[in-house]
Amino acid sequence: MSVAAAIRARDPAELPGKRDEDWRWTDLRGLVREVPAPSAPLDPATLRPGSFDALADEVVVVANGGEARIAVNAGGSRTVALRIVSRGAGAHAGRVSVSVALGGRLTLLESYEGEGAYLAHTALAFEIAEGAAVERIVLADDDAEGVSVSQAEVRLEPGADFAQTVLTGGARRQRLETVVHHPGGHAELRLDGAYLLADRRHADLTTVVTHEAVDGTTEQLTKGVVRDQARGVFQGRIVVAQGADRTDARMGHHALILSDRAEVDAKPELLIYADDVSCAHGNTVGALDEDALFYARQRGIPEPDARAMLTEAFVGEVVERIGHDGARELAAAWVSERLRGA
Repeated sequence: MSVAAAIRARDPAELPGKRDEDWRWTDLRGLVREVPAPSAPLDPATLRPGSFDALADEVVVVANGGEARIAVNAGGSRTVALRIVSRGAGAHAGRVSVSVALGGRLTLLESYEGEGAYLAHTALAFEIAEGAAVERIVLADDDAEGVSVSQAEVRLEPGADFAQTVLTGGARRQRLETVVHHPGGHAELRLDGAYLLADRRHADLTTVVTHEAVDGTTEQLTKGVVRDQARGVFQGRIVVAQGADRTDARMGHHALILSDRAEVDAKPELLIYADDVSCAHGNTVGALDEDALFYARQRGIPEPDARAMLTEAFVGEVVERIGHDGARELAAAWVSERLRGA
């Protein structure tokens, strides 16, 4: 079952659904009864500038499907804005390949921009060579009526460094998935995310990391804020294969539920088949600290501003870990706008 296959065949039976364990909280088969016709072509030249355009050396656009390739030569450095754009009420699939050669550096500023009741799938393949470093920052602004699935597969070589931050406001159904093949060998991985959901929006942040050999590091932090009738999903799985000794892997997921009808589903997993490892995970779901809210109001801060301030500080830990200065500032402004606007 896959979204790409369903779009190609226009067959909703190919969509993953709640009977698929990893998709039980993001049921597409039960939602999409008929796969739309292919999306109309979209000329990138007609688009307004994207969120990250001013921060990048170059801009790559995948509009209503298509393919793109981003490559960094050995020892080279690039900052690329990748725009995944969906418009209209059709269905489309895109594919992006990213390769960074020995010692290369890439900052990938990736955005999802949507308008309409589309069905979209994006597949991304990352190949990160020895000693190379990638920072991937994702800002997902899909339409409230859109259905969007992004699936990234990352293959690291020893000594590589991959850091990721995903920020999303959700969609009618949305899944942002990252699968990492970790080779050990002192390669370093950071996977962070934040979902800020309101109305009836849905976001699913799913990650799978497999440590395949000794001396690998993974650090993961995801935070969420949901209100109204929104639904947040976090699924994080770290697998330490047999023989992958001296793995250091840590995962944390923490969410705030700000209304009675909002929902968060979380499933952090550690599957460890090796000895001599240091692995841990934590998961909390709760409400705002009423004492902190009370003290803020006692200092003359109106309740809506106090709530926004506390939730901003809660999410801010994820934003502060972004390495790229301009992207970190933009992310902080995006978080503030969404929280204070709500």
